[in-house]
Amino acid sequence: MSKHRLILVALVVAAALATVATATAAPDEGPGAVYTLTNSPAGNAVVTFDRAADGTLSPTGSVPTGGVGTGTGLGSQGALVLSDNGKWLVAVNAGSNSVSLFRVAHDGVALADTAPSGGATPISVTLRGDLAYVVNAGAGGSISGFTVAKGALEPLAGSTRALGAGTAGPAQVQFSPDGRLLVVTEKASSTIDVFAVDRNGVAGAAVTSPSAGSTPFGFDFDNKGHLLTSDAGGTASSYDVSAAGATPITGAVATHQAAPCWLVASNNGRFAYTANGGSGTISGFSVGHDGSLALLQPSGVSANLGATSHPLDMSISKDGKYLYNLTDGSHLITGFRVEDDGSLTPAGTTAIPVGAAGIAAR
Repeated sequence: MSKHRLILVALVVAAALATVATATAAPDEGPGAVYTLTNSPAGNAVVTFDRAADGTLSPTGSVPTGGVGTGTGLGSQGALVLSDNGKWLVAVNAGSNSVSLFRVAHDGVALADTAPSGGATPISVTLRGDLAYVVNAGAGGSISGFTVAKGALEPLAGSTRALGAGTAGPAQVQFSPDGRLLVVTEKASSTIDVFAVDRNGVAGAAVTSPSAGSTPFGFDFDNKGHLLTSDAGGTASSYDVSAAGATPITGAVATHQAAPCWLVASNNGRFAYTANGGSGTISGFSVGHDGSLALLQPSGVSANLGATSHPLDMSISKDGKYLYNLTDGSHLITGFRVEDDGSLTPAGTTAIPVGAAGIAAR
C-alpha cells in the first residue's frame, strides 16, 4: 500500500472514531432530568422526571429521602441542589431536621445517606465540590457544613455558625462561584450574611450587611461572581460580595410585580429571572458586565403563568436552554425555553404532588 493511501486510511479511521465519540457524548449534552421534593410529612421523597431534547418532562418515579417534610411551604430557595458535575443531589428534610444525599445516574437517583442537619428546620442547601452547607431556619437560624466526597454526609467540625441577625428568617444559602464565600439572605431583618470559607471548608463568623431591597429572598450569582437577589418587597438587587460583606451595585429595581421571591441567573450570566409569587409572573432582567440589572420588559412580565399560579423556586438546565418553575398554585412544573435575547418560550408542563418544594435541573 502506498504512503498516500496509508495516510488516507488513517484519516478515515480517525474521522470514524471522532463520530463515535461525538455520538457517545451526545446524551450528556442533550436530554437530562429535573427533580423536586414531595415535602410530605408522611415521608419526604425526591420526584424525578426525564427531560427530552425539546425540554418536555416525563415522570419517572420517586425515591424516599429517609426523612420527612412539613407539608407546607418552606419559604426558601434551594431545598434541593445538584453538584456541578451532576453526580450528587442533596435535599432537605425540614420536618425531621435532616439532609439527604443521593447518587445521580442516567437511570435515576439512589439514596446514599441521611444525616442530622446540625440545627432545626433545614430549608436550603448548597453544594460545591465535596462540601455541602445547609441553613437551618429554627432557633435563631444557623448554617452547618458536611463533606460528601466518600458518598456519605460527614459533619464538618467547627462549621456550625449562627446567622448574623439571629431572627430565624433565612431564605437561602449558597456558595459563591469560587467557593470562598457562603451567602445567606435573611428575610425578617432585610440583611445579607457573608461567611468566609477557609481552605478546609470551615465557615467563619457572619458578616452582616443591609440589603438594598426589602425582604431579600432567593438569589443566584452571575458568572463574574456578582450576587443577584430577589426582594419580596417588589424588587431585585445586585451586589459585590467579599469577606467584608455585600455592597450594592444596583439598588432595588422595581419588578412592577408582586412578591418576587425566587431568582435564578442564566448559565451565560447575561440574564436573571424572578418568580413573582403574588402576581403569577416571571420577570426577566439583563445583567451588565458590572452586575447591574435592568428589566427586559417595561411591564416586568416576561412570562405569565396565571393569577393564582403562585410560582416558586426555579432552575435552569445544565445546557442553559431551559428554565423550569415550580408552579405551586397549579401543582405543576412549568418549562420555558431560554431564547438568545433572554425571552422565554413555553416548553410544556407536568404535574407534581401538592406541597412540593424545591427544584433542580440537569
